[in-house]
Amino acid sequence: MHASHTLTQKLHTSQSAPQLTDDGQLKHFLSVEGLSKDLLMQIIQKANGYLLPNGQIKNSNELDGCTVMNLFFENSTRTRTTFEVAEKRLGANVLNLDIAKSSTSKGESLADTLWNLQAMTADMFVVRHYSSGAMHFMAQKVCPSVAVINAGDGQHAHPTQAMLDMLTIYREAKKPFEALKVAIIGDVKHSRVARSDICALQTLGVKDIRVVAPKTLLPKGIERYGVSVFNEMEKGIAGADVLIGLRIQNERIGSPLLPSTAEYFKMYGITQNRLNLADKDAIVMHPGPMNRGVEIASEVADGEQSVILKQVNNGIAVRMAVMAMAMEGQRSLRK
Repeated sequence: MHASHTLTQKLHTSQSAPQLTDDGQLKHFLSVEGLSKDLLMQIIQKANGYLLPNGQIKNSNELDGCTVMNLFFENSTRTRTTFEVAEKRLGANVLNLDIAKSSTSKGESLADTLWNLQAMTADMFVVRHYSSGAMHFMAQKVCPSVAVINAGDGQHAHPTQAMLDMLTIYREAKKPFEALKVAIIGDVKHSRVARSDICALQTLGVKDIRVVAPKTLLPKGIERYGVSVFNEMEKGIAGADVLIGLRIQNERIGSPLLPSTAEYFKMYGITQNRLNLADKDAIVMHPGPMNRGVEIASEVADGEQSVILKQVNNGIAVRMAVMAMAMEGQRSLRK
Protein backbone atom coordinates (compact mmCIF):
# COMPACT_ATOMS: atom_id res chain seq x y z
CA MET A 1 0.00 0.00 0.00
CA HIS A 2 1.38 3.43 -0.95
CA ALA A 3 2.29 5.73 1.94
CA SER A 4 0.13 8.53 0.47
CA HIS A 5 -2.89 6.19 0.36
CA THR A 6 -2.30 5.21 4.00
CA LEU A 7 -2.03 8.88 4.94
CA THR A 8 -5.30 9.63 3.13
CA GLN A 9 -7.03 6.79 4.99
CA LYS A 10 -5.76 8.08 8.34
CA LEU A 11 -6.90 11.61 7.48
CA HIS A 12 -10.39 10.42 6.54
CA THR A 13 -10.65 8.34 9.71
CA SER A 14 -9.57 11.27 11.89
CA GLN A 15 -12.09 13.55 10.17
CA SER A 16 -15.02 11.13 10.27
CA ALA A 17 -14.60 9.74 13.81
CA PRO A 18 -15.89 12.76 15.77
CA GLN A 19 -18.82 13.27 13.39
CA LEU A 20 -20.42 9.83 13.52
CA THR A 21 -22.11 7.57 16.03
CA ASP A 22 -20.87 3.97 16.32
CA ASP A 23 -23.54 2.89 13.83
CA GLY A 24 -22.56 5.54 11.27
CA GLN A 25 -25.17 8.25 11.86
CA LEU A 26 -24.24 11.93 11.91
CA LYS A 27 -24.00 13.40 15.41
CA HIS A 28 -22.05 16.53 14.34
CA PHE A 29 -21.47 18.02 10.88
CA LEU A 30 -17.91 19.34 10.87
CA SER A 31 -16.48 18.50 7.45
CA VAL A 32 -17.29 16.52 4.30
CA GLU A 33 -13.87 14.88 4.64
CA GLY A 34 -14.13 11.32 5.86
CA LEU A 35 -17.85 10.98 5.09
CA SER A 36 -18.89 8.20 2.72
CA LYS A 37 -20.59 8.59 -0.64
CA ASP A 38 -23.69 6.92 0.85
CA LEU A 39 -23.85 9.47 3.66
CA LEU A 40 -23.39 12.44 1.32
CA MET A 41 -26.19 11.06 -0.87
CA GLN A 42 -28.39 10.66 2.23
CA ILE A 43 -27.88 14.37 2.96
CA ILE A 44 -28.65 15.30 -0.66
CA GLN A 45 -31.79 13.16 -0.79
CA LYS A 46 -33.08 14.33 2.59
CA ALA A 47 -32.54 17.97 1.56
CA ASN A 48 -34.19 17.29 -1.80
CA GLY A 49 -37.21 15.96 0.09
CA TYR A 50 -37.80 19.37 1.69
CA LEU A 51 -38.07 21.02 -1.74
CA LEU A 52 -41.49 21.19 -3.40
CA PRO A 53 -41.80 21.14 -7.23
CA ASN A 54 -42.36 24.92 -7.28
CA GLY A 55 -39.12 25.52 -5.36
CA GLN A 56 -40.83 26.26 -2.06
CA ILE A 57 -39.53 24.55 1.08
CA LYS A 58 -41.63 22.30 3.31
CA ASN A 59 -41.67 22.90 7.04
CA SER A 60 -40.91 20.07 9.46
CA ASN A 61 -41.11 19.51 13.22
CA GLU A 62 -37.85 17.53 13.48
CA LEU A 63 -36.24 20.09 15.84
CA ASP A 64 -39.43 20.80 17.79
CA GLY A 65 -38.46 21.47 21.41
CA CYS A 66 -34.73 21.80 20.59
CA THR A 67 -32.71 24.90 21.36
CA VAL A 68 -30.25 25.91 18.63
CA MET A 69 -27.63 28.57 19.35
CA ASN A 70 -25.97 30.41 16.47
CA LEU A 71 -22.41 31.35 17.45
CA PHE A 72 -20.81 33.45 14.72
CA PHE A 73 -17.31 34.53 15.73
CA GLU A 74 -16.91 35.79 12.16
CA ASN A 75 -19.47 37.80 10.19
CA SER A 76 -21.55 36.19 7.48
CA THR A 77 -25.01 37.62 6.94
CA ARG A 78 -26.02 35.16 4.23
CA THR A 79 -24.92 31.97 5.98
CA ARG A 80 -26.33 33.05 9.34
CA THR A 81 -29.65 34.07 7.80
CA THR A 82 -30.12 30.80 5.89
CA PHE A 83 -29.26 28.78 9.01
CA GLU A 84 -31.79 30.76 11.04
CA VAL A 85 -34.50 30.24 8.41
CA ALA A 86 -33.66 26.51 8.31
CA GLU A 87 -33.79 26.23 12.11
CA LYS A 88 -37.20 27.91 12.30
CA ARG A 89 -38.57 25.76 9.48
CA LEU A 90 -37.57 22.72 11.56
CA GLY A 91 -39.44 24.09 14.58
CA ALA A 92 -36.41 24.90 16.75
CA ASN A 93 -36.05 27.53 19.45
CA VAL A 94 -33.37 29.84 18.00
CA LEU A 95 -30.91 32.00 19.94
CA ASN A 96 -28.32 34.25 18.29
CA LEU A 97 -25.33 35.02 20.51
CA ASP A 98 -23.85 38.48 19.99
CA ILE A 99 -20.16 37.55 20.11
CA ALA A 100 -19.01 41.18 20.21
CA LYS A 101 -20.84 41.60 23.53
CA SER A 102 -20.24 38.11 24.89
CA SER A 103 -17.84 37.05 27.61
CA THR A 104 -15.35 35.73 25.05
CA SER A 105 -14.63 39.34 24.09
CA LYS A 106 -13.83 39.97 27.77
CA GLY A 107 -11.27 37.20 27.99
CA GLU A 108 -13.37 34.13 28.83
CA SER A 109 -12.03 31.04 27.09
CA LEU A 110 -13.94 29.45 24.23
CA ALA A 111 -14.36 26.27 26.30
CA ASP A 112 -15.82 28.17 29.28
CA THR A 113 -18.24 30.02 26.99
CA LEU A 114 -19.45 26.77 25.46
CA TRP A 115 -19.83 25.02 28.82
CA ASN A 116 -21.95 27.91 30.08
CA LEU A 117 -24.14 27.81 26.99
CA GLN A 118 -24.45 24.03 27.26
CA ALA A 119 -25.65 24.49 30.85
CA MET A 120 -28.48 26.62 29.42
CA THR A 121 -29.80 23.40 27.80
CA ALA A 122 -28.48 24.02 24.30
CA ASP A 123 -29.10 21.06 21.98
CA MET A 124 -27.12 22.34 19.01
CA PHE A 125 -24.45 24.91 18.23
CA VAL A 126 -24.15 26.34 14.72
CA VAL A 127 -20.68 27.88 14.68
CA ARG A 128 -18.62 30.02 12.36
CA HIS A 129 -15.10 30.60 13.65
CA TYR A 130 -11.94 32.23 12.30
CA SER A 131 -9.69 29.39 13.53
CA SER A 132 -9.32 26.31 11.35
CA GLY A 133 -10.25 23.19 13.30
CA ALA A 134 -12.23 25.05 15.98
CA MET A 135 -15.34 22.91 15.45
CA HIS A 136 -13.45 19.63 15.88
CA PHE A 137 -12.12 20.97 19.21
CA MET A 138 -15.65 21.88 20.29
CA ALA A 139 -17.18 18.56 19.27
CA GLN A 140 -14.46 16.34 20.73
CA LYS A 141 -13.13 18.17 23.77
CA VAL A 142 -15.84 20.52 24.98
CA CYS A 143 -19.42 19.48 24.27
CA PRO A 144 -19.73 16.09 22.53
CA SER A 145 -23.36 15.75 23.69
CA VAL A 146 -24.39 18.95 21.86
CA ALA A 147 -24.63 18.70 18.07
CA VAL A 148 -22.03 21.00 16.47
CA ILE A 149 -22.63 22.24 12.93
CA ASN A 150 -19.73 23.89 11.10
CA ALA A 151 -20.80 27.11 9.38
CA GLY A 152 -17.22 27.78 8.23
CA ASP A 153 -13.88 27.60 10.04
CA GLY A 154 -10.83 29.58 8.99
CA GLN A 155 -9.58 28.51 5.57
CA HIS A 156 -10.32 24.88 6.42
CA ALA A 157 -13.89 23.94 5.55
CA HIS A 158 -17.39 25.14 4.71
CA PRO A 159 -19.25 21.82 4.57
CA THR A 160 -22.84 23.06 4.30
CA GLN A 161 -21.82 25.28 1.34
CA ALA A 162 -20.25 22.22 -0.28
CA MET A 163 -23.41 20.19 0.26
CA LEU A 164 -25.73 22.88 -1.07
CA ASP A 165 -23.47 23.00 -4.12
CA MET A 166 -23.76 19.20 -4.45
CA LEU A 167 -27.57 19.40 -4.12
CA THR A 168 -27.66 22.09 -6.80
CA ILE A 169 -25.52 19.99 -9.15
CA TYR A 170 -27.67 16.92 -8.40
CA ARG A 171 -30.85 18.84 -9.28
CA GLU A 172 -29.65 21.04 -12.15
CA ALA A 173 -26.82 19.29 -14.04
CA LYS A 174 -27.83 17.14 -16.99
CA LYS A 175 -25.40 14.32 -16.16
CA PRO A 176 -24.75 12.11 -13.10
CA PHE A 177 -21.81 12.99 -10.86
CA GLU A 178 -19.62 10.25 -12.36
CA ALA A 179 -19.86 11.80 -15.86
CA LEU A 180 -19.34 15.46 -14.94
CA LYS A 181 -16.53 17.85 -15.78
CA VAL A 182 -16.38 20.54 -13.07
CA ALA A 183 -14.28 23.71 -13.21
CA ILE A 184 -13.63 25.72 -10.02
CA ILE A 185 -12.43 29.22 -10.91
CA GLY A 186 -10.76 31.88 -8.79
CA ASP A 187 -9.05 32.24 -5.43
CA VAL A 188 -8.63 28.56 -4.60
CA LYS A 189 -5.72 29.29 -2.26
CA HIS A 190 -7.83 31.09 0.35
CA SER A 191 -11.17 29.36 -0.25
CA ARG A 192 -12.67 26.95 2.28
CA VAL A 193 -15.52 26.49 -0.24
CA ALA A 194 -13.08 25.16 -2.85
CA ARG A 195 -11.54 22.69 -0.40
CA SER A 196 -14.91 21.34 0.69
CA ASP A 197 -16.30 21.24 -2.86
CA ILE A 198 -13.28 19.29 -4.19
CA CYS A 199 -13.60 16.72 -1.40
CA ALA A 200 -17.36 16.30 -1.87
CA LEU A 201 -17.08 16.03 -5.67
CA GLN A 202 -14.40 13.36 -5.38
CA THR A 203 -16.42 11.38 -2.84
CA LEU A 204 -19.46 11.52 -5.12
CA GLY A 205 -17.46 10.10 -8.02
CA VAL A 206 -16.56 13.12 -10.16
CA LYS A 207 -13.36 12.21 -11.99
CA ASP A 208 -12.69 15.44 -13.94
CA ILE A 209 -12.22 18.28 -11.45
CA ARG A 210 -10.36 21.35 -12.69
CA VAL A 211 -9.07 24.37 -10.80
CA VAL A 212 -8.58 27.49 -12.89
CA ALA A 213 -6.65 30.42 -11.43
CA PRO A 214 -3.45 32.48 -11.67
CA LYS A 215 -0.51 30.80 -9.96
CA THR A 216 -0.61 33.37 -7.14
CA LEU A 217 -4.11 32.17 -6.14
CA LEU A 218 -3.36 28.44 -6.12
CA PRO A 219 -2.04 26.55 -3.08
CA LYS A 220 1.28 24.80 -3.63
CA GLY A 221 0.99 21.17 -4.60
CA ILE A 222 -2.76 21.23 -5.20
CA GLU A 223 -2.28 18.63 -7.95
CA ARG A 224 -1.81 15.97 -5.29
CA TYR A 225 -5.49 16.31 -4.41
CA GLY A 226 -6.42 14.75 -7.74
CA VAL A 227 -7.40 17.89 -9.64
CA SER A 228 -6.21 19.26 -12.97
CA VAL A 229 -4.65 22.72 -12.80
CA PHE A 230 -5.16 25.39 -15.47
CA ASN A 231 -3.73 28.89 -15.52
CA GLU A 232 -5.53 29.70 -18.77
CA MET A 233 -9.28 30.21 -18.43
CA GLU A 234 -10.27 29.12 -21.93
CA LYS A 235 -8.52 25.76 -21.63
CA GLY A 236 -9.79 25.17 -18.09
CA ILE A 237 -13.48 25.55 -18.89
CA ALA A 238 -13.53 23.91 -22.33
CA GLY A 239 -16.32 21.34 -22.37
CA ALA A 240 -17.09 21.76 -18.66
CA ASP A 241 -20.56 20.86 -17.36
CA VAL A 242 -20.35 22.92 -14.17
CA LEU A 243 -18.55 26.24 -13.60
CA ILE A 244 -18.11 27.33 -9.98
CA GLY A 245 -16.82 30.90 -9.59
CA LEU A 246 -15.17 31.83 -6.28
CA ARG A 247 -15.33 35.23 -4.61
CA ILE A 248 -12.26 37.47 -4.79
CA GLN A 249 -11.90 39.15 -1.40
CA ASN A 250 -11.22 42.87 -1.45
CA GLU A 251 -7.98 42.55 0.53
CA ARG A 252 -6.44 40.50 -2.30
CA ILE A 253 -7.01 43.30 -4.85
CA GLY A 254 -4.03 45.58 -5.36
CA SER A 255 -1.72 43.16 -3.59
CA PRO A 256 1.07 41.15 -5.25
CA LEU A 257 -1.47 38.30 -5.52
CA LEU A 258 -3.85 40.31 -7.72
CA PRO A 259 -2.85 43.58 -9.41
CA SER A 260 -6.37 44.85 -10.25
CA THR A 261 -10.00 43.79 -10.64
CA ALA A 262 -9.97 44.80 -14.30
CA GLU A 263 -6.97 42.56 -14.99
CA TYR A 264 -8.57 39.64 -13.14
CA PHE A 265 -11.86 39.99 -15.04
CA LYS A 266 -9.98 40.20 -18.32
CA MET A 267 -8.13 36.96 -17.61
CA TYR A 268 -10.53 34.93 -15.43
CA GLY A 269 -13.99 36.53 -15.45
CA ILE A 270 -16.88 34.23 -16.38
CA THR A 271 -18.22 35.98 -19.48
CA GLN A 272 -20.76 34.79 -22.02
CA ASN A 273 -18.04 34.27 -24.65
CA ARG A 274 -16.17 32.01 -22.24
CA LEU A 275 -19.32 30.21 -21.15
CA ASN A 276 -19.88 29.35 -24.81
CA LEU A 277 -16.70 27.23 -24.64
CA ALA A 278 -18.24 25.02 -21.96
CA ASP A 279 -20.82 22.30 -22.62
CA LYS A 280 -24.03 23.69 -24.12
CA ASP A 281 -25.96 22.57 -21.01
CA ALA A 282 -23.37 23.86 -18.53
CA ILE A 283 -24.58 25.45 -15.30
CA VAL A 284 -22.91 28.41 -13.58
CA MET A 285 -22.60 28.57 -9.79
CA HIS A 286 -21.15 30.98 -7.23
CA PRO A 287 -21.14 30.77 -3.41
CA GLY A 288 -21.82 34.50 -3.08
CA PRO A 289 -21.67 37.31 -2.49
CA MET A 290 -20.74 37.96 -6.12
CA ASN A 291 -18.52 40.75 -7.38
CA ARG A 292 -20.10 41.50 -10.74
CA GLY A 293 -17.57 42.58 -13.32
CA VAL A 294 -14.78 40.92 -11.34
CA GLU A 295 -15.55 37.19 -11.06
CA ILE A 296 -18.59 37.09 -13.30
CA ALA A 297 -20.36 39.20 -15.91
CA SER A 298 -23.91 40.32 -15.09
CA GLU A 299 -25.26 38.77 -18.28
CA VAL A 300 -23.99 35.38 -17.06
CA ALA A 301 -25.03 35.84 -13.42
CA ASP A 302 -28.56 36.71 -14.54
CA GLY A 303 -28.60 34.39 -17.55
CA GLU A 304 -30.47 31.17 -18.25
CA GLN A 305 -27.53 28.95 -17.30
CA SER A 306 -27.04 30.56 -13.90
CA VAL A 307 -28.33 28.58 -10.90
CA ILE A 308 -26.94 31.01 -8.31
CA LEU A 309 -30.31 31.97 -6.79
CA LYS A 310 -31.28 28.30 -6.66
CA GLN A 311 -28.11 27.69 -4.62
CA VAL A 312 -29.38 30.11 -1.97
CA ASN A 313 -32.74 28.31 -1.73
CA ASN A 314 -31.03 24.91 -1.75
CA GLY A 315 -28.84 26.11 1.10
CA ILE A 316 -31.86 26.29 3.40
CA ALA A 317 -32.87 22.72 2.52
CA VAL A 318 -29.33 21.35 3.02
CA ARG A 319 -28.94 23.08 6.37
CA MET A 320 -32.29 21.66 7.45
CA ALA A 321 -31.09 18.18 6.42
CA VAL A 322 -27.76 18.19 8.26
CA MET A 323 -29.26 19.67 11.42
CA ALA A 324 -32.12 17.16 11.46
CA MET A 325 -29.73 14.25 10.84
CA ALA A 326 -27.23 15.38 13.50
CA MET A 327 -30.01 15.83 16.05
CA GLU A 328 -31.35 12.37 15.26
CA GLY A 329 -27.86 10.96 15.84
CA GLN A 330 -27.51 12.79 19.17
CA ARG A 331 -30.91 11.55 20.31
CA SER A 332 -29.92 7.97 19.51
CA LEU A 333 -26.97 8.35 21.91
CA ARG A 334 -29.21 9.58 24.73
CA LYS A 335 -31.50 6.54 24.70
